[in-house]
Amino acid sequence: MMTMINEIEAPQVAEILNNSSSTVIIDVREMSEHAQGIIPGAIQMPLATLPLRLQEIDKDKKTIIVCRSGARSANACYFLTQQGFNNVFNLRGGMIAWHHHGFKATLPSVA
Repeated sequence: MMTMINEIEAPQVAEILNNSSSTVIIDVREMSEHAQGIIPGAIQMPLATLPLRLQEIDKDKKTIIVCRSGARSANACYFLTQQGFNNVFNLRGGMIAWHHHGFKATLPSVA
């Protein structure tokens, strides 16, 4: 039985970014895709690395997961829910929806 995942729309994410510092955005696209721009403040965490980096995600914070179209991020949300995360949300439509609504993306910082 597939667990339902929470979804959130791009305008809601933009509003949260303007009003809340207690929300984390995780971009699960591949590093090469990040070069096309990320949501400002998003943490780059490619989907394949998610199981290895669970300790970096605060279970107490609202966490929004982003990919290109919403499919990989939905899988990430499902995985996180299985790991006991209850406050995770999938950005419906991913970066495609983010750009469609006219919201800005920034180039990722180089570590």
